[in-house]
Amino acid sequence: MARLAQTAGLTDVQQEIVSTVRDFVDKEIIPVATELEHRDEYPQAIVDGLRELGLFGLMIPEEYGGLGESLLTYALCVEEIARGWMSVSGIINTHFIVAYMLKQHGTRKQKDHFLPRMAAGDIRGAFSMSEPGLGSDVSAITSKAVKDGDEYVLTGQKMWLTNGGTSSLVAVLVRSDEGHPEGTAPHKSMTTFLVEKEPGFGEVRPGLTIPGKIDKMGYKGVDTTELIMDGLRVPADRVLGGVTGRGFYQMMDGVEVGRVNVAARGCGVAQRAFELGVAYAQQRHTFGKPIAQHQAIQFKLAEMATKVEAAHAMMVNAARKKDSGERNDLEAGMAKYLASEYCKEVVEDAFRIHGGYGFSKEYEIERLYREAPMLLIGEGTAEIQKMIIGRRLLEEYRFQG
Repeated sequence: MARLAQTAGLTDVQQEIVSTVRDFVDKEIIPVATELEHRDEYPQAIVDGLRELGLFGLMIPEEYGGLGESLLTYALCVEEIARGWMSVSGIINTHFIVAYMLKQHGTRKQKDHFLPRMAAGDIRGAFSMSEPGLGSDVSAITSKAVKDGDEYVLTGQKMWLTNGGTSSLVAVLVRSDEGHPEGTAPHKSMTTFLVEKEPGFGEVRPGLTIPGKIDKMGYKGVDTTELIMDGLRVPADRVLGGVTGRGFYQMMDGVEVGRVNVAARGCGVAQRAFELGVAYAQQRHTFGKPIAQHQAIQFKLAEMATKVEAAHAMMVNAARKKDSGERNDLEAGMAKYLASEYCKEVVEDAFRIHGGYGFSKEYEIERLYREAPMLLIGEGTAEIQKMIIGRRLLEEYRFQG
């Protein structure tokens, strides 16, 4: 076996795409990732390269200028990119979720307007659910939209937007009580708006402000921001799907495929941590021999490799389930939960193998050690995944007494 996490049953086209992305990662991302990350610098040259490869339109249908590829192909590409630098995979993933939501739920006019430019990378997407005070409780959203003639006026504060500054299209989830009487379940009175804006920070259009980048422990380079709406006027034809009250379901559909991609990111980071750990273990000598020859280190490597394989298999299964048209919230939740937890453990083991050098910024594992925790909370915490998994299991294994 030359390499962990191989995927059986891929077509020649899928193999060529993934191989091309892997070569790009090895040549263009890994050599510069740590330096860019330490400077918290947006990887513009890398993003331009991915645009040339067609990655921004990978899952957008061919009729809109995309490649029309499957979720599995996309997830395998994300896995490779995250292996190089997880922040770059985040830039792609948020764009992909907005494109997916448009493809699945947009009106024909919305698809014709946005998808060709998204496929070309001319429009970059971001999506926004979270707010400063609600965490995982999406039903507690307070941002709202009020109808005013042929427009809606949006007010409120959103939080944790990946691509918040560099994006030019944001899918924003807000409460819209119009047409939904008092007492309506919260998730039935939410609407997704497609908000166009100028890239950058400050007031990016009247009534819409992106204050600046949030300083983070890891996951640097990519811009994570707040979004403040104060009298933001949005035309009614920018309601995703053209009908209010469907926003929660549209966002959850996007997040479901997003969880497959977060799982793929976990797999990619874990693979890189294993590669660093197994290489260092053969270079570092103690007590007269490479530490890889010590049984304790071999045990660590065995556990790390097994976790990489298991997480990859679950991620692939979840992607294939979605591609088949079946419901995959159980599989996506399991894959995201397992891959993020195993990623944290594999990275920590690689960190331990490096000993004191793992604490030095000269070594790549230091960066991975700060990046892995983001996967534990992105697209829903481990606790949220376990709630989803538990509820679905009770549906499938309902006791007949």
